[in-house]
Amino acid sequence: MALPALAAERVILVLGDSLSAAYGLPEQAGWVALLQARLRAERLPYRVVNASMSGETSAGGAARIDALMRTHRPAVVIVALGGNDGLRGLPVAQLRTNLGRILRSIRAGGARAVLVGMRMPPNLGPDYTAAFAAVYAELARTHRVARVPFLLEGFADRPEYFQPDGIHPTAAAQPLMLEQVWRVLTPLLQRSANSSTRPLIGEKP
Repeated sequence: MALPALAAERVILVLGDSLSAAYGLPEQAGWVALLQARLRAERLPYRVVNASMSGETSAGGAARIDALMRTHRPAVVIVALGGNDGLRGLPVAQLRTNLGRILRSIRAGGARAVLVGMRMPPNLGPDYTAAFAAVYAELARTHRVARVPFLLEGFADRPEYFQPDGIHPTAAAQPLMLEQVWRVLTPLLQRSANSSTRPLIGEKP
């Protein structure tokens, strides 16, 4: 059901890679499109802008974030980057720097952030995979932002939920991905909707 025409819709910006760009699927089957449908069903006054790009890295997101903030003036930004950094074996310190840059830009723009965690397969080595996963928790604490522990939680080791490349989730996995984000996102939306002023992400949700 569409929201009333007079309802002022705030923007939720999704900044991600192919996992959020519905790679290999119809756009409407992706978790970001399902998020918009869920918001409509819940009658929450938010409009989703998907700025995700296949192949995007944390460096690419850091280069684009300021322009995206100016263009869309989002109330909430969901940052779901890092998978391509890890698959390329880029230094964890670089990932930390780039994601920190993105989170600072979001805060400067007066929006809340949701940081979506990623994990790397064990073949990259235990030291790298542990350091990679720890970056998201560290950044969430430092910047005081909401965090989704892992976008692929609950099915990352189940081949039937992935396309033939073994990397990109199928349509059946998209609702599971949405649930990971929704549990963390919805308290922020409810608080923002009940607030007469635009909150900063530095405030605890």
